[in-house]
Amino acid sequence: MAKRKAPDLSVAGLKVVITAGAAGIGRVIAEAFADGGAHVEVCDVAKDALADLKRKRPDIPGHVADVADPKAIARFFAKATRRGLDVLVNNAGIAGPTAPIDQIKPEDWHATIDINLNSMYHCTRLAVPLLKKAGGGSIINLSSVAGRLGFPLRTPYSATKWAVVGLSKSLAMELGPHKIRVNAIQPGIVRGPRIDRVISARAKATGITFEQQRALLLSKVSLRTDVTPEDIAAMAIFLASPAGSRISGQALSVCGNVETLG
Repeated sequence: MAKRKAPDLSVAGLKVVITAGAAGIGRVIAEAFADGGAHVEVCDVAKDALADLKRKRPDIPGHVADVADPKAIARFFAKATRRGLDVLVNNAGIAGPTAPIDQIKPEDWHATIDINLNSMYHCTRLAVPLLKKAGGGSIINLSSVAGRLGFPLRTPYSATKWAVVGLSKSLAMELGPHKIRVNAIQPGIVRGPRIDRVISARAKATGITFEQQRALLLSKVSLRTDVTPEDIAAMAIFLASPAGSRISGQALSVCGNVETLG
């Protein structure tokens, strides 16, 4: 019997743009693509993180850009896509406020929408003509398990992450004839400083300790564990590789099966 070929997870030679790619999940995704031989360029608003990226990974060009500013995004794309584009990873996002809806300031609500959702529109509208020119490609949008579950006290965040799923599914239908795949990744409790800040804010809002809040969150995960940025990067690599070439319009949770956020 002929031996079956292993799944092709190669991303070598792909031209990849990642927003908020100098730190956190975005940094790990950028490094995974670069380690796989892709040509990666990132933007970030954090100059210190960009400086650290330049020192440690000079093979990953970084650009200062605030994704809430359409003009800044346009300048970034003009530089980062000179050689074309095969993959866009819309990773930028903020946690937003932790508070009851009647205590959330309008400016905090709008800031969350600008960064978590509007930035994806601004990046995608610039990416699509380039992906069409390339004969197809992949758009990977970072949603969250808060985009499939209700999340009390985090309504702006959850609302944007549900919207990301709707955006991704709609774009998959719109862009499929052009061989452009669009998917959303829904991370769960991702190990690192960001989730620690989220846990601290929620613990304060609900009057319990950090350790109690963390234990409560993990008790609602079927596997009773958090996930790592490397787990998210692995899914992004899969979706961009030939192994994921028939997958589009999906919201894929990488979370150990978070059962509820309530």
